[in-house]
Amino acid sequence: MNARTIPIQSVSTPPVAQEGCHAPSGTLAQAAKQAGKSELLDQLARDYPRGEGQGPHDQPQSMCPAFGSLRVGLRMRRTATILSGSACCVYGLTFTSHFYGARRSVGYVPFNSETLVTGKLFEDIREAVIAQANPEHVDAVVVINLCVPTASGVPLQLLPKEINGVRIIGIDVPGFGVPTHAEAKDVLTGAMLDYARAEVRHGPVPAPRDTRRERPSITLVGEMFPADPVSVAQLIAPMGLGVGAVLPTREWRELYVALDGAAVAAIHPFYTASLRTLADVGKPIVGSAPVGIEGTQDWLLSLGQSMGLPRELVDKARNAVLAPMRTLLNEQRIHGRITLSGYEGSELLVARLLIDCGADVRYVGSACPSTPWNAHDAEWLRARGVQVQFRATLEQDLQAMHEHGPDLVIGTTPVVQRAKEMRLPALYFTNLISARPLLGVPGMSSLVDVVRAAMANRERMDQMHGFFDGVTT
Repeated sequence: MNARTIPIQSVSTPPVAQEGCHAPSGTLAQAAKQAGKSELLDQLARDYPRGEGQGPHDQPQSMCPAFGSLRVGLRMRRTATILSGSACCVYGLTFTSHFYGARRSVGYVPFNSETLVTGKLFEDIREAVIAQANPEHVDAVVVINLCVPTASGVPLQLLPKEINGVRIIGIDVPGFGVPTHAEAKDVLTGAMLDYARAEVRHGPVPAPRDTRRERPSITLVGEMFPADPVSVAQLIAPMGLGVGAVLPTREWRELYVALDGAAVAAIHPFYTASLRTLADVGKPIVGSAPVGIEGTQDWLLSLGQSMGLPRELVDKARNAVLAPMRTLLNEQRIHGRITLSGYEGSELLVARLLIDCGADVRYVGSACPSTPWNAHDAEWLRARGVQVQFRATLEQDLQAMHEHGPDLVIGTTPVVQRAKEMRLPALYFTNLISARPLLGVPGMSSLVDVVRAAMANRERMDQMHGFFDGVTT
């Protein structure tokens, strides 16, 4: 019997499959466009604009952006999350997620060059989604494409929109398209809000857990300290208003409450996609936040005007908070110079509050972009001589620290590390500032306490420096 020879044809492997997530951002972006993702990248560029050469791939100065989307999914009840990306990326994302308190597993669909090139990866993802879509356990399954699957054109939009009554949400969160993890929160939140909006259009939807809403409510946008929505509710109660949902939500049905709000407060101003959806359904949007005396007074006035409320109701709310804030400021003041930077998106609000409390703030750097919803805060700060830097880099943050010689540095991990090397008291923005109340009277009290305590450590920093002087090389 004659043996049959099967010809082996070589299939060229695209550069993105060869280099993986280590490929330059230009290579990944070009590959994504060739793979049919041009429209996606164009939309990401409009929603989350960045300067040339900026972003996680070109300047890796913050965590992987996809962590933001992953965090939103993991914090929601009855929501499963599946990652599709390089193993090293998935390891880092799951490690960080559990470090920050995730209490559920993260799904992962592995791939190699062959499954990536042949399209088998998409079939594997679909099988994983079908396996996870159990309506007894989950309301939604979220699938997140990381850099390499996005650059290879893995078409998550072809996944079923629903399986056994379970919603399927597929999103691309490439590091070469989404600049920060803060903005990646909006990628998933916006996608979920769009899905919920379509559900509302098609008929009745599940009622929220709390059905005792007797007054018009406002939707708060931004991941904030749990006490902050309570503070806002107290501030706006004299205006006959309440707080509805907080985006990102903790449960799917809360998305319907967000869409039903009478107005929207863009506490965090970078939720571009989410705010676009809310604007499309006719909701008035108010920027900034109730921080400090002037910030709170301005915000309450803007909210009342956007909703057409009688001026006497607005003034009633403004007067109710004025006295306790003035009392607090008279009793506790911050004395000293501060530089501030971070990548959470609330940096300008914190700077306003610090200035209201007496601090001499010289520089504010945010990794997030300028938007219509933080324009007023930026203008307010610049009018007081503060340098405001959007899309700030580590180099700019360090330069400001060296230039201004602050009594306290508030910043990202590398900025804090450098400050302590210089014997400067320093606070990590993410864990020590953004993870505490910011709004209303509780926000003022909390911030003053932690900042004053940190500033008092200058002598201790000098003592430690003297003790270890000459020990290291």
